[in-house]
Amino acid sequence: MSVESPVVDGRPGAGQLLAAEMDAAALGRGKRRDLRPLAELFPFVRLHMTDAVASALFLIVSTTATLCLTLVLRIIINQGIGGHTAQSLDRSFLLLAVVAAVLSLATAGRFFFITRLGERVVADLREALYRHVLKLDQAYFLTVRTGEVMSRLTTDLTIVENMVGSSISVAVRNLLTFVGAFLWLIWLSPTFTALVVLLGVVVIVPLFVVGRWVRRLSVRAQEKFAQAVAFASETLDGLDTVQAFGREGHAAAKFAAAVEAAFRASMKRITARALMTALVMVSLFGGLGFIFWRALHASFVARDPHMNAGVLLQFVFLAVLAGGAAASLGETWGDVQKTSGAMERISELLRARPAIAPPASATPLPAPPRGEAAFERVRFAYPGRPDLPALADFSLRVRPGERVAMVGPSGAGKSTVFRLLLRFYDPQGGRVLIDGVDLRDADPAEARARIALVSQEAPMFSGSAFDNLRFGRDDASEAEIVAAAKAAEAEGFLSALPEGFDTPLGERGKTLSGGQRQRLAIARALVRGAPILLLDEATSALDAESERLVQHALDDAMKGRTTLVIAHRLATVLAADRIVVMDEGRVVDEGTHAELIERGGLYARLAQLQFGLQAA
Repeated sequence: MSVESPVVDGRPGAGQLLAAEMDAAALGRGKRRDLRPLAELFPFVRLHMTDAVASALFLIVSTTATLCLTLVLRIIINQGIGGHTAQSLDRSFLLLAVVAAVLSLATAGRFFFITRLGERVVADLREALYRHVLKLDQAYFLTVRTGEVMSRLTTDLTIVENMVGSSISVAVRNLLTFVGAFLWLIWLSPTFTALVVLLGVVVIVPLFVVGRWVRRLSVRAQEKFAQAVAFASETLDGLDTVQAFGREGHAAAKFAAAVEAAFRASMKRITARALMTALVMVSLFGGLGFIFWRALHASFVARDPHMNAGVLLQFVFLAVLAGGAAASLGETWGDVQKTSGAMERISELLRARPAIAPPASATPLPAPPRGEAAFERVRFAYPGRPDLPALADFSLRVRPGERVAMVGPSGAGKSTVFRLLLRFYDPQGGRVLIDGVDLRDADPAEARARIALVSQEAPMFSGSAFDNLRFGRDDASEAEIVAAAKAAEAEGFLSALPEGFDTPLGERGKTLSGGQRQRLAIARALVRGAPILLLDEATSALDAESERLVQHALDDAMKGRTTLVIAHRLATVLAADRIVVMDEGRVVDEGTHAELIERGGLYARLAQLQFGLQAA
């Protein structure tokens, strides 16, 4: 997007992030060997400690019950069956039923509380992340694509949700199971437990080695997927342009290439996970088979008195539990690695700090507002383009209630004036003031509350006409909204809609024509009732009759308000109290239309080109 393109919804077009830079960042993050990004989740978990504690208690109970099942099986073999009486058998199976009931209830409780915790934590994290993104300044979105941000709000948060709501519980359960089974194995037979330890070493060593590789590949796959989502978002946003230029095939091919790159990166991750799983399983079952063989020899061949049938069965089941827990830890460790990569990307976004922020002690703007705007020797260049100043020694003072039209060639700095007045950026030199207060000393929200913007593109939001009009001011009454629609000549077509003002307008209001969206945008600005109006040729999308009506409405709306207009039509400049001629970021002339035409110069040439012979 051009630097001097019109202001659209207060945000410049998203900049392009080079794939090479993204890959380098992904690989750089992949080199980290710790799980510190996961610590960023703790403040969100701490807000719901009741669920966390309840899930932990149920987890301990369910793990204990699982281990106790092996003891119950031993009792059934040695006392229930070995007792040769119906009573002993009944008591053994009653004990089994009690333990199974406890296990069932504890497992259900663990699932409920840990799942609710995961849903709640991710919901809070998603809200915090979106709220933080809304506060980032325009410079951030010159280097990060919107699709990249959306990927972190969706894909990465889904990964985090899976871990908090499932994987972490499974991991802790497996860890407790492994530790409990291991200690019980030592008590039953230190000799055979040594074999289990050897088996654990064989399983864990490749787990950590391959796990780091899996994490690196997971981050890379997430980055590739983010590129594909970002490209799809851009092309869908400009679908009409894509279709108008017949570039559907090109866009589809480019998206397919991005998807294939993401697929190849995912396949590398999947292959690594499959190899890791196979390695763990082969080591696990091979080791367990050897342990069972040795235990059977001890029981039936060596006639070890401590290794009776019940103990042997309990030992076997404990070994299976320990081995299964170790194998599951391998699976969940891969999920933890993947989640660490996703959380690091989320944390990067949360750590991003806007350059435009309220000062520690903001200077309040005077009340009631006067509507005065001033630029004093302003020097400004967009981030990444320090050698191409958009404004150079720019000075302009707009008196309260004055109508000023800005005219100049493309790239003269007209839209930049709007962006600085809205404080989307701060100048590198000079001052921008509203009602005598330097915007750098004021709260941006308070300053923007005194400004209403009508841009040339007239962006709308999904929802009804009422929703879009109330976007100007939340507390606006229905009567005020209808009055603003009438003033902007929008009440007629809105009332004719199937549900009137409550009719859904579709995504970005695409069910309306360009002129209808423009009139709705003007009505939205009127609802805001701000003392300063910024009009980026607000009547550009209207036909001659609608323009006449809306221009009349704007004339009434501008009375008593300060108005700055980026002018492209003769009617706009003729209605202005003063015309400011800009070129190369400076004011080169100013006056009324007649005065500027008489003096000749740049304005006379622009008037001849833009307004035709009628301008004379």
